Amino acid sequence: MKQQDILKQAAEEYTASHGLYVVEIKVTADNDIDITIEADERDIALDDCVDMTRYIEERVSRDVEDYSLTIGSAGLTSPFKVNRQYKKSVGSEIQITRGTGARQKVMLAAVSEDGIDVTYGQSRAVEGSKKKVKETVTEHIPFSEIKSAKPVIKFE
Repeated sequence: MKQQDILKQAAEEYTASHGLYVVEIKVTADNDIDITIEADERDIALDDCVDMTRYIEERVSRDVEDYSLTIGSAGLTSPFKVNRQYKKSVGSEIQITRGTGARQKVMLAAVSEDGIDVTYGQSRAVEGSKKKVKETVTEHIPFSEIKSAKPVIKFE
């Protein structure tokens, strides 16, 4: 089994047994390994990263191939990479960037295998009136039309 396969297997074993999941594993040509993890029901703690680092270092030998390992959480401002990140944000405001480059803040209502359902306010002109009427629009957006999506941070 190749080192990279052992690394991926160790990361998946650890996350599955600790209520976490792997968002992304990046390995550079210089063997710098960057693993991003997330949890469905809670935030990632520093101890999660430290314990996972130890777990992987016990299983992936530096004697076979030297590497550097960094484990971190997806972060509040990072774009979503996997479906589970969308599911965690259902009921929250997110910012999407469509393939056309248009950005929009929307409320994430639901997530399916092929896309997301969102709601947002839109003003519409009413015939015979100078005032526009604000209405709530519900839209299904396929993942293929989403360039990026990330949570909106609000300070209250």
